[in-house]
Amino acid sequence: MGLTQQIRAEAIGLGFSKVGFARAGELKSEGTHLREWLNRGFHASMSWMERNAEKRIDPRNVLPNARSVVAVALNYYADVQHPTDAATGKISRYAWGDDYHLLMSGRLLQLLERIKTIAPGVHAKIYVDTGPVMEKVWASRAGIGWQGKHTNLITKEYGSWVFLGEVLLDVELEYEEPIGDWCGTCTACIDACPTAAITEPYVVDSNKCISYLTIEHRGEIARELADNFQNWVYGCDICQDVCPWNRFQQPTQEQGFLPRAGNIAPGLEKIETITREEFELQFRRSPVKRTKREGLIRNAKALTAKR
Repeated sequence: MGLTQQIRAEAIGLGFSKVGFARAGELKSEGTHLREWLNRGFHASMSWMERNAEKRIDPRNVLPNARSVVAVALNYYADVQHPTDAATGKISRYAWGDDYHLLMSGRLLQLLERIKTIAPGVHAKIYVDTGPVMEKVWASRAGIGWQGKHTNLITKEYGSWVFLGEVLLDVELEYEEPIGDWCGTCTACIDACPTAAITEPYVVDSNKCISYLTIEHRGEIARELADNFQNWVYGCDICQDVCPWNRFQQPTQEQGFLPRAGNIAPGLEKIETITREEFELQFRRSPVKRTKREGLIRNAKALTAKR
């Protein structure tokens, strides 16, 4: 069995849902798209994306002599529906359970240890969301799926409910062929976005995106946007919920991603008065900590203010 197939077997054995391989190099067309997106200010306050643009465009600027990208995906879908009660907030599915950064990073470290056993002397770096790597692009190039018009990665097997991670390696592997774009003429995600954040196919303006505004944004939220939040208090799943490819969704096998009590349907009034101790206890090792207690309270107040 060759190195590529050994890595594939190890990744699947560790529980990853999909794994693919792409040749590392400059992302020319995607780099042009990124620069245009940044020039339009669609990254909002996420200044780190602009600072690290050249690293994002070419992984060799992150790992010298990088030759391969091992892309992995992990299904996180929980077969539970969001609440519809007006007094209840909605939290994005990806944040119902444990922080995926911790689980994915730990598992990628295990994969890297096994790769180093198979190929001693290899140089590598791993990333899960936080590094200067265009994860969805590499997952597409590695044949795992394609970027939908909402810009999320879509897989044929699990829809878009997957977390992504990468291992950059300085060794040659056998590479996959991209599977192409299977969105066709569908515009369900564009039509459903209540703040018109998907300005055109494959382009999202973060300044209008509910997910960005409830997580990364600091400061007040514009009233005309908050009025269209549809009770999303952390993140947003609308563009994924309406995607036809998500009819192929499958329940995750990862216990850590299953919903915690209180995370599916938190009361807005409860969130507005949550103490620091309660916040730390309820959201320990949770993605929700990203917005901080003050941000979560701000989000809840923005929703109740329109009543």
